[in-house]
Amino acid sequence: MGTTDNRQRYYFIDNLRWVTVVLVLIYHVFYNFNAQGVFGGIGGFAEHQWQDVVGTILYPWFMTLMFLLAGMSSRYALQHRTAREFRRERTRKLLVPSTLGLLVFGWVLGFVNMKAGGGVLPEEVPGVVKFLIGVISGTGPLWFIQDLYVFSLLLLVVRKALDADRVEAWLARCSKREIWLVLFAFLLLLGLLAQTQVDEVETFGGLLNLYRPIYYFGVFLVGYYIFSSERVHDFLARERFVLGMTTIIWCIYFCVRYYGEDYTVPAVLQGFPCGIYCWSMTLTLIGLFKHRCDYTTPFAQYMTHSSFGLYIVHMTVCTSACLWLKSTALPVWSIYCLALIATFAGSVLLWEVLRRIPLIRWCVFGIGRSTRE
Repeated sequence: MGTTDNRQRYYFIDNLRWVTVVLVLIYHVFYNFNAQGVFGGIGGFAEHQWQDVVGTILYPWFMTLMFLLAGMSSRYALQHRTAREFRRERTRKLLVPSTLGLLVFGWVLGFVNMKAGGGVLPEEVPGVVKFLIGVISGTGPLWFIQDLYVFSLLLLVVRKALDADRVEAWLARCSKREIWLVLFAFLLLLGLLAQTQVDEVETFGGLLNLYRPIYYFGVFLVGYYIFSSERVHDFLARERFVLGMTTIIWCIYFCVRYYGEDYTVPAVLQGFPCGIYCWSMTLTLIGLFKHRCDYTTPFAQYMTHSSFGLYIVHMTVCTSACLWLKSTALPVWSIYCLALIATFAGSVLLWEVLRRIPLIRWCVFGIGRSTRE
């Protein structure tokens, strides 16, 4: 997912990245049990569930934040790598897991998803065909690194096409007026957000609502060119209180406005409330983590190195656990608690096992000889 360079480590970015991955794990438990009509999942326990508000709070912004951080990290990485080194590294860490990883491990999630969706393949379907269907169905969270790999290659084209010195001079001048840079980024991304949704969410074309390549590439470039500036970091840290109050207000409004509705449909995602809530939350978290979390601990170091692996394997663990727990007669509150525990513990265990198997760790995680690479 892109990491900051060891020569100049921005710990607040590392910490914000792994915390966001943790929130993704939490989200997928509530997503699996949602009753709001969100496409996929296992199904809820009642027609209306107050706990579904967790998905409404998290979904509008966490992937935007992930791509923004990836863009920032790409800029720091390219300060100490050639374009060729960057491309080779991204191929190993992003392309390999999102292609070979599907053949080695992703197909498991594919079959779990088919079982969760009630899909049964006829007996006469050849085993190879069933396997390929499982591979395709098992993409799951890998859409993020598929997008990110393409964006990384496009970034090299953009950098080569633009006059680097002129761009850097312009950014240096603009960085002295941080608020205008942030406003420009917001207006740009709000415009892109409104142009990258389709209405047919249950067709192949509906994949655009997941990959959203135009919007997320815009986020990625904004992270690379604007939010990699330390002046912008410092500005957001100074304004964290104002940003935080704005975010709380918009979060409450957004949750009240769309409570009980499918928060993934174009009508919601293209709206101004979603755009400003997404942006204010993103800015607030960057400023807050810059001010309070620009350091590391042994646990934070572990999560920094492990969050990518946890992200890749968590959906298989999460959906399997939720599917089994849904079939029990346990109280609803205990099902959620056990699903959260199983998702976190199972993901850590699976990551720790798979990363120690040489060929598997290369295919699934893009890890070379060192398990800490």
